[in-house]
Amino acid sequence: MTQRLHLVYGGELETPNKMGFKDPSKVHVVGVFPNYAAAYNAWKAEAQRTVDDAHTRYFIAELHRIEEEAGDHCA
Repeated sequence: MTQRLHLVYGGELETPNKMGFKDPSKVHVVGVFPNYAAAYNAWKAEAQRTVDDAHTRYFIAELHRIEEEAGDHCA
């Protein structure tokens, strides 16, 4: 059975309307979660914690999709 891992990460963006981190070395990795529900709960907690900062955003990345796209290119 394929794992459906999800990564929650975020940080300060260059501008609120573009997806580009101001300082990529300071991206906050919240964690890797075994399912979307757990990732969503972690994302929601971070998003609510930083709700007053318009430049800070958090995201959920579906790692299983990256793995599927990589396919045979993985060693």
